[in-house]
Amino acid sequence: MRINSCENGIRFSAIIQPRSSKNEVAGIYNDALKIRLTSPPVEGAANKACMRFFSKWLGVSPSKISIVQGLSSKNKTIEVAGLTEKQFREILKSKNLFQ
Repeated sequence: MRINSCENGIRFSAIIQPRSSKNEVAGIYNDALKIRLTSPPVEGAANKACMRFFSKWLGVSPSKISIVQGLSSKNKTIEVAGLTEKQFREILKSKNLFQ
């Protein structure tokens, strides 16, 4: 999985699957985190749910999560402010998503 450092923190790719039965990380697919969300992809509901999900999943404030690319696509680039690549990799390892 590709994780890029940026001026505020890190950026990574995510593939969002809306209208799922539950909110969860489904694993790593094509160098991106695959996320299943229960909300439908209408009027930004899935984007809001995506940011709330990552906030809880990563243990950071919702204000630190932003979607910088792909607002109207299932393929998104997520930015997390204040998180280093090393910290993010440790979180992935702790959730058994990364070696």
